[in-house]
Amino acid sequence: MAGQRASIFLVGPMGAGKTSIGRRLAAETGRAFRDSDRALSERTGVPVAEIFEREGEAGFRRRERELLEELTREPDTVLATGGGAVLDAGNRRCLGARGVVVYLRASPAAQWRRLRADRSRPLLDVEDPRGALERLFAERDPLYQQLCDHRLDTDGLGVHEACAQLRRLLGRES
Repeated sequence: MAGQRASIFLVGPMGAGKTSIGRRLAAETGRAFRDSDRALSERTGVPVAEIFEREGEAGFRRRERELLEELTREPDTVLATGGGAVLDAGNRRCLGARGVVVYLRASPAAQWRRLRADRSRPLLDVEDPRGALERLFAERDPLYQQLCDHRLDTDGLGVHEACAQLRRLLGRES
């Protein structure tokens, strides 16, 4: 479609600001905003944590893959993905081929500061949640780096400042 802008796909770990920054970026650029975890909860009628509990991570990832196949086809959208979406090679192909991928990078220390009181994160419902963040970061950071077109470090940034930096980074794409 003539004049249609590329969709922007936000990837990164939990607590990096994908939903908050994505919502604001969509509003500032006149795009629709979608959050894959919220869309999955709306579709199933249960929170993500309950999907994990009932179907395990494998069941959640299958549902996430099916949904991302659809969401990445929506035009002119800012999409906040789940932190583990990059684990699936098919998801990485869809994201990389159908839009501009931005890695919102947050260190495990920053993630911990932002998430330590959040009880809705199934992967942090473990004995050592801070250690879990460090392990997830070590596993996923190379995938985020490999996939992204742009990277923005969000440690110490508020939503407004992160959006301003992201718009400068995206330039004509935004």
